[in-house]
Amino acid sequence: MQNRITRRAKLLDEKGNLSCPGYATEYLLDYDRTDIKASKFRIKEWDYYYVGNDKYAICLTAADMGYVGAISATFMDFEAPSQITKSSIKLFPMGCYHMPKSTLSGDVIATNGGVEFVCILDSGVRHIFGKYPKFGNNGEELSFDFYLSDTPEECMFIATPFKKDKHFYYNAKINCMTAKGHFKVGNKTYSLDDALGTLDWGRGVWTFDNTWYWGSLQTVLPDGKKFGFNLGYGFGDTSAATENMLFYDGKAHKLEDVAFNIPGDGTDNVEYTKPWTVTSSDNRVNLDFEPLIDRYEPFDLKVFCMIPHQVFGYFSGTCVLDDGTEIKLDKVLGFAEKVHNKW
Repeated sequence: MQNRITRRAKLLDEKGNLSCPGYATEYLLDYDRTDIKASKFRIKEWDYYYVGNDKYAICLTAADMGYVGAISATFMDFEAPSQITKSSIKLFPMGCYHMPKSTLSGDVIATNGGVEFVCILDSGVRHIFGKYPKFGNNGEELSFDFYLSDTPEECMFIATPFKKDKHFYYNAKINCMTAKGHFKVGNKTYSLDDALGTLDWGRGVWTFDNTWYWGSLQTVLPDGKKFGFNLGYGFGDTSAATENMLFYDGKAHKLEDVAFNIPGDGTDNVEYTKPWTVTSSDNRVNLDFEPLIDRYEPFDLKVFCMIPHQVFGYFSGTCVLDDGTEIKLDKVLGFAEKVHNKW
């Protein structure tokens, strides 16, 4: 039985451990960086945005990992197919980005050299703008200016402990926001007026060596309703709850455990670009995944590493809502990833 959090409370107790492990569909546990009892070098805070349609997407990250920070941008061209990823690294940010305490309020202003990422949150609308000079393959600048609105009534929130004292991860996934605006690579403009946006909001103190699996999708179904999912596992103590949810017309539908069946996973020859399947223990998710682009951008210093395989592609199959309604997907664009970090 998964523990659903229904009351407002502080995220951490006086010892710096989670006060209430579990999941919620709204922001109920109050995070405060000053309540953390672990070393400041171990604190990790990030906001990751994915905004796209069936043809292209932009991914933006502002991250403070304690001893290293990053402003990252990715341009995905699903028609080519191709991708460009650039990251501006800042050593020992140690809280200088002032990442917001909650998903309900607070702005992000992250700069490093000429790279800028700004998110202003006002009355539930996120205005995201900034630039990344010399981003393109020929030195073109990336600029972006768009809004994300229509935050769903219910989203995914989870408080996951680790077995190590004072370590935890507090995460929100907000799928299916409405986008309006554009981004530019050089002189070419890409409209986002028909796009949807997802926010991955993460705050916590991680143990050193971890692997996670994460999948996400958002689309408009033939009936005009928005549908999405958040699927993930692989780290921490998930005995209180999983992060797995379906989203339909603003409501969340809780799932049990999921598995990403990647060819060769667990061996030295993982074949990320061959077809996967994604299934759930409650038999409510049965999906085929057809990879299109493997966004493999490793940062490997041996002692420290961030090795992501974020694979974009097409999901086909079925997902079942709480009331038994079956949602059929036919080559709907999304992504699934396996990431190994020593951080």
